[in-house]
Amino acid sequence: MLECVVNVSEGLDPQVIRLLSSAAGADLLDCHVDPHHHRSVLTLVGTDSPRRVATAAVDHIDLGRHRGAHPRLGAIDVVPFVALDGSTPADAALAADEFARWMSDEHGVPCFRYHARSPSLPEVRRNAFHGRGPDTGPGSPHSTAGACAVGDRGVLVAFNAWLTSPDPASARRAAARVRAETTERFGHQVVRTLGMSVGGRAQLSMNLIKPEVFGPADAADAAERAAPVARYELVGLVPATVLTAVPPHRWSRLDLGWSCTIEARLAARSRRGAT
Repeated sequence: MLECVVNVSEGLDPQVIRLLSSAAGADLLDCHVDPHHHRSVLTLVGTDSPRRVATAAVDHIDLGRHRGAHPRLGAIDVVPFVALDGSTPADAALAADEFARWMSDEHGVPCFRYHARSPSLPEVRRNAFHGRGPDTGPGSPHSTAGACAVGDRGVLVAFNAWLTSPDPASARRAAARVRAETTERFGHQVVRTLGMSVGGRAQLSMNLIKPEVFGPADAADAAERAAPVARYELVGLVPATVLTAVPPHRWSRLDLGWSCTIEARLAARSRRGAT
């Protein structure tokens, strides 16, 4: 089975978000809506539902009118495929290649491929249309849908720390400190960080790219060494193995729980009769 964590540039219009969720159908495991980032993250399974969501996004989202704190390339911004039990990284890579070709052929949206190692998603964001052309599709952005980053990667946990200070400079300093501390500790990158102002508050946004060795509790500890934290926010879902590595008494503070695991949502999907 493949997981696909589709990031779309819409977090304000409930009607559009309902249309996107409806397009996913029974394959939707979770929809995390962030009005400040003007962004939604839909956790899907399979290869058909990402295409249905992409079509709805192209039809209903105009990137030219988009304003939000999060960096973005397109209306359907990031489409990563992840191998779960029963599938392999090669399956995820093939699904990503096929999606990128389909997206460009069907909708005329240029797609940039990224991978767990290189090129990474941050590299694609930095270089797209600036020294690097798309892997599929036209050489310039779609008039309303922009471009799309399509990836294959391992499991990633998106985890935000909202700081007590409203100063975005404090979030940027915290992001730099967490990056430096973890790189020194592990000798390689285990977390990507970004400090920004979100809705008038400072946010330390973290992508835990090796959550089996540096999970939410580790990220929270590192964040609190860097700056005072008001609260935490899990974006999307987390594997059960990552959750159970966190002491249960910390779950509430870290916005965790069994219901936010991939396994719990797959079990619920199975009970609804999805195949």
